[in-house]
Amino acid sequence: LKLAGTLVGGVPYVHSSVRPEDPVSEITAKVFDNTVTALLKCRNDVNPQAVDAAVNLLSHARRIEFYGLGNSGIIAADAQHKFFRFGIPTVAYADSHIQIMAATLLTPDDVLVAISSSGRSRELMDAVNAALESGAKVIAITVPGTPLAERATVTLEVDSPEDNETYSPMLSRILHLVLIDILTVGVALKRGPGLATQLEKAKRSLRQKRLRNDNDDE
Repeated sequence: LKLAGTLVGGVPYVHSSVRPEDPVSEITAKVFDNTVTALLKCRNDVNPQAVDAAVNLLSHARRIEFYGLGNSGIIAADAQHKFFRFGIPTVAYADSHIQIMAATLLTPDDVLVAISSSGRSRELMDAVNAALESGAKVIAITVPGTPLAERATVTLEVDSPEDNETYSPMLSRILHLVLIDILTVGVALKRGPGLATQLEKAKRSLRQKRLRNDNDDE
């Protein structure tokens, strides 16, 4: 019965404008269009004051931890991959047991970034509450009006309707990644020109890992 229900209502939950009879060319266009529309809506809805507050917290953090469960754990890993290059101790956890333990060890100088497409994960909320009790600040990237959004120190709201119970989030995943990029750029600018030298050093370390391009100069 669950499978039958999924087949009947499935496609609109993935992308509302897509129909079973659509050719691949139409599916491609609609998925792009839906994504662009969601991005534009998020751009118009984003709260600049919340972004500024989040950037300030991250810029002065002694340590930054990124938490996400399931699909959001992948977003957390992407965020950690960007922020560790700034020379700030960072880590990403996607396991709820490790999250709750790590959260209890945070200090008032630390920042936890909690990412959730539902904002209602009990296990993630346990970790967030533990972090707050430890004095750490919490930045939430999630749906407005949810327990996570209301509990966080700063919330970056992402309002993209999706059936998270049936399908892995699609549009919200893209929006979360963009918000992480915004925070990355904001922190980079906040930390000043000295950061450029550090980033260049990290970039140079990768050159020996790449095959030589025939167009490279001798």
